[in-house]
Amino acid sequence: MVIWNGLGDLPHFNPDLDNATPPAAVAEFRMKLTEADAVLISSPEYAHGVPGVLKNALDWVVGSGEFVYKPVSLINASPRSTHAQASLTETLTVMTATLVPDACRSLPVPGKSIDEAGILASPEVAGALRSAIEALVQAAMNQQTEK
Repeated sequence: MVIWNGLGDLPHFNPDLDNATPPAAVAEFRMKLTEADAVLISSPEYAHGVPGVLKNALDWVVGSGEFVYKPVSLINASPRSTHAQASLTETLTVMTATLVPDACRSLPVPGKSIDEAGILASPEVAGALRSAIEALVQAAMNQQTEK
């Protein structure tokens, strides 16, 4: 598993810059997506939608194809936040990503004060996260077998 923390490094999407030599951060993002067998997106909701930095990242890959048939998991850490999850589902469907239903979950994370150790200590949260990851891994393995 590779955690990519480069969302903030991507320039604002500009189709005039999306050419044979895109900005370096965009090229790196696209390469990481191409190399990935699957993608897990965990995003908060902001103002009833997808945070701008994530939407910007997706804008950079709408037309380049890195998400086409890529198994994707959407993790939502707040069951009350449904708008971002719905928006991401729509955007990724348009991009022809393969959303893995058993890997798309709303986790019952009890507030902002819980840290990684608290998540792992919660059987309900850790179990749901583990089963979502297992479903995503299985979908990626199935896709590799089909190739």
